Parts: sequence; structure tokens; C-alpha cells
Amino acid sequence: MEFLNGPIVMALVFVFTMIIGVPIPFAAGIATVSGLIIADIPLSLMALSAWTAFEPFPLVTIPLFILAGQLMEHGGMSEKLVTISKKLVGAYKGGMGLVTVVACMFFAALSGSGPATTAAIGSITIPAMKKEGYDSGFAGGIAAAAGALGSMIPPSNLIIIFALVSDVSIPRLFLAGILPGVVLGLMLMVVVFIISLKNNYGGADARFQFRPLLCALWDGKWAVFAPIIILGGIYAGIFTPSEAAAVAVAYGLFVGLFIYKGLTLKKIINSFKFTAVVIGTVMFILGSTKAFGQLVTIYDIPETILNLFQVLANHPEIVMLLIGIFYIFIGMWLESVAQIVIFTAVFLPLAVKLGIDPVVFGIFTVLTCEIGFLTPPIGINLFVAARITGDSIEKISIGVLPLLIPYVLMVLILVYFSDWVTYLPDLVYGVSK
Repeated sequence: MEFLNGPIVMALVFVFTMIIGVPIPFAAGIATVSGLIIADIPLSLMALSAWTAFEPFPLVTIPLFILAGQLMEHGGMSEKLVTISKKLVGAYKGGMGLVTVVACMFFAALSGSGPATTAAIGSITIPAMKKEGYDSGFAGGIAAAAGALGSMIPPSNLIIIFALVSDVSIPRLFLAGILPGVVLGLMLMVVVFIISLKNNYGGADARFQFRPLLCALWDGKWAVFAPIIILGGIYAGIFTPSEAAAVAVAYGLFVGLFIYKGLTLKKIINSFKFTAVVIGTVMFILGSTKAFGQLVTIYDIPETILNLFQVLANHPEIVMLLIGIFYIFIGMWLESVAQIVIFTAVFLPLAVKLGIDPVVFGIFTVLTCEIGFLTPPIGINLFVAARITGDSIEKISIGVLPLLIPYVLMVLILVYFSDWVTYLPDLVYGVSK
């Protein structure tokens, strides 16, 4: 009976500690301690779990990609990408809004982070949108929603985290994120265009000209080559994802110092400081929640959940939809890294037993985390956009509402039509067994 009460006590302790304001890593740690005591398991499991969480070598990929994104942002690449995007879609109605989405798609392939993409591109395009008469809440909402693509389009830090806790191939997950990321970006552009048309936002009604685009591409070729070198090197087998991250740092330093000359010693130091703070937070969350995830397995919670869903065993799409709803709700309160580490151990075994491809489930998980970036009270992208616009978080939350429609549609597409997600990884690496 005590063994059965363990998960209930853990859940109650976790929820209660979060309600009274205990930070999520500490809340997970306290809940884990309570579960260990009930199961009469030595508390040393906490330290051993933290050690194993930090042990995988691919973990080094995350700080290196974060640092590379910072160096590329401060080195001038984000401005080049915005210029290219202007020549591509800037002349149409809602031009700067469309530019924001396209530039975020480009920069997502450099930064691997949703909040970083929002900050890098939004700091350039949000003031421009406000000058063109955009509602500031909607302008901030565009940057927040498009910035979330940084967690889908590779290289993505959340995809790497999912790969580490699930033992799914990082390159396969990277490839699987490309098509959903691009389709999601296109859907965001459609929503931006419709709303801009309705409210007469921006647009010079100038015809698209190919020559200025070519000039912008040539001027920004070093920025465009970055994702080609990084991702192309991975898929061509030239280097591993970890080595690709190191290449990205070296490339960002070289271009920022000697080509665009936007990097200074102060900016480099600030990039290292930012990286240290972010990876320190990530590792703290990983260390405290890894034991939580292991205890979930010890208590055989995945099997219990599978038994609960047994009546829906012939309808895996309904199970996926329920998991998605749960993830989106939890994402309103729980930081994305902690969400992936804790609940992948619970739901991935269930998804696999229902015949759902782990790669598809990984992209599905990251997508629901992206929605968490855009929903208060823990919507990180909303806070970043609010800081840039100077508006309240409430105003940005209202502005982002119509831009959540593409995300919800993509969730439904992944639930009911998921075969296309694995097209690229199966094409490059063969069909997984």
C-alpha cells in the first residue's frame, strides 16, 4: 500500500511546493526525496542520478550551441538575416511581420533557442513594426510566436534534451524537425498576412525584385552559410552534433571578429556570461529532475498509465491528443527542460507501446513545449517580447492569441497525420526499425 501511495505523495508534494513558490528544480528534488523515503531507497540515488545526468558527452552540445547563437547575434548575423528577409517578403502587406517570421526561421537554424531567437530578431523588427503602425501587442506577439520556432528548427536545445533522456538519435530528431518547423513558419506567415491585411499594417505595395534579393544574399552569405555548414556537416557525416556545435562557435567567432566585425571583447565576455547562466540553470534542472524521472520508472508509473489507457489502445491518436493537452496545460506552469525530463519517462514508453514512432513523439513533445513558451504565466518568449516592446505581459498575451492557431493546427496534424515527419530522417538514414 505504501508503494502505491508513493506516486500520489510525490505528486502532492511537487504541486504543493510549486504553489507556495518553491523553484521547480527544488520542488522536483523535494518530491523525489519523499518518494525515495516511502520506497525505502537510499537518498544517494539523488547524487548518482545527477552524476548520470551530467555524464553523456552530447550534453556539451547545448552550451556550445548557446554560445554560438550569442556570438552570431552580437557579431551582426541577425541584422544580415533581417535584411535578406526584407528583400524576400518585406514589400507585401504586413511586410515587417512577415520579415520577422522569415528571419526567425533563419536564425532558429543558428541559435537552437526560442527565447534567444525572439530577442535577437525581435529587438530589430519590433521597433520597425511599431513605426509602421502595428499594434505593439501584436508586434510583440509575432516575435514571440516566430521565435518559438527556435525550439523546432535544428539545432534545437530542447530536441537535444529529449534525445538525451530518451536515447533517440539526435541527427534523426534534427532532420525530423525541419519540415514541421518550415510548415509552421509558413502558417504563421499566413496568419500575419491576414491580420495585417485586415488592419492595414505595413506594405509598400512594391513588386518583388530578384536582383536586390541576390545582393542581400551575397552580402549576408556568411550568415546563410552558417546553418549549411553546421547541419550539412552533421548529415554528411563529417562531424557529430557535438563537434558541429564546436564548429559553430569557431565560425561565429571568426565571422563576428573578422568579417562583420560586430564582436568586441565586451560582447564576447557577455556571451560567455549568458551561456554560463543558461547552461547552469539547465544542468541544475537536469540534476534534480533526473532522479525524479528514475523514480517514476521504479514506481512503474508508465505501466500503470498504460493500463489506464488500455481501453484506448486501438486509438493511439486519442492518447496522443490527451498527452498533448496535458503537456500544453503543464507547460503553462513548468519550465520546458523540466517538463521534458520528467514526463518523457512517463509518456514515451506508453507512446512506443501504442506504436508511435519515438522520433514523432519527440517532435510532438517539443512542439507542445513551444506552446508553453507562448502561454502565461511561464511564457518565456512573452516576457522577452514584453521587455522589447515595453508593454505588459497581458498585452503581449492578447497579441499572440491568433498566432497560437497554427501551433494548435500543427498539434492536430502531428496527432492524425504524422508519417511525413519522419520522411527526411528515413530518406537520409533509412527507415528505423
